[in-house]
Amino acid sequence: MTQAPAPDSSAPSPPILELLQDRAIIRLNRPQHRNRIERGDLDTLCELLTSVDRNPSLRVLVLTGAGSTFCAGYDLGALKTEAAEAATAVPGPDLFERMVDQLEDLRIPTICALNGSVYGGATDLALACDFRIGVEGMELGMPASRLGVHYYLSGLRRYVTRLGLGAAKRLFLTGVPMDAKRLLQIGYLDELVPVGELWARVDALAATLASRAPLAVQGMKRALNALARGTPDAAEVEAAVIRCMRSEDLAEGLSAWAARPPPVFRGPGLDPAPGHWSQAPTVTLTARVSAETPLRTPRTGAADQ
Repeated sequence: MTQAPAPDSSAPSPPILELLQDRAIIRLNRPQHRNRIERGDLDTLCELLTSVDRNPSLRVLVLTGAGSTFCAGYDLGALKTEAAEAATAVPGPDLFERMVDQLEDLRIPTICALNGSVYGGATDLALACDFRIGVEGMELGMPASRLGVHYYLSGLRRYVTRLGLGAAKRLFLTGVPMDAKRLLQIGYLDELVPVGELWARVDALAATLASRAPLAVQGMKRALNALARGTPDAAEVEAAVIRCMRSEDLAEGLSAWAARPPPVFRGPGLDPAPGHWSQAPTVTLTARVSAETPLRTPRTGAADQ
């Protein structure tokens, strides 16, 4: 079970990575400054995301903050410096945009545990996660129009494709904060819970995601993101379908479906030793799908019976 990150009483630090069996937690750790993201933190976050993406034993990433605010956004002092540098810069994605895009493209599912309010660039950091669970009393503030900042393209796209054009315009053009109930209504939050229940709900969702077949989950996440961007690759999706059809995950899933025990979907890189978080019984496979097996099964999205 994932536990809430312990309060950090030491000096502020760059983001911290914690590994709990098949789950990773990245924690923003500047609670004295409402977890603002400083310039050096961008490199750290990129490195941590790369480390998570390359670890085959991980199934889920949880992103959260220390203290009572998720994140106050990008450090305004660093923003002022970058504004001066922009006069001679070559146009193109900046490091913050690349970092958030890297989070969106992460191989495994991601959950943002919004332990408090979220502002500025951090609103897009959370939006780049696959799921967001927030706490009562939080708010979202997007002050770009008040600061004279023109937001970057991929962030604008995420707002429009996930929340709709009307909600995106309201947040960006007015700069007026939005409360938690409204965030739930527009789809920014998937769930809204009391502060004391946040980590129980995060843990439940993480456990569900980690229990699903990794090849299918990761392939469909990549395809869904491409569809949202308007850049789906039919050949890539078809190749992912074939990989799943020929995988042991499918054989195990079908076997477990018939017998009704929960499948484990150990997948590559997972430690099969006792102590795996799901504690599900090991399933003995009764069928295999090999590369030589003719692919005759209709690829449909059948509903649960």
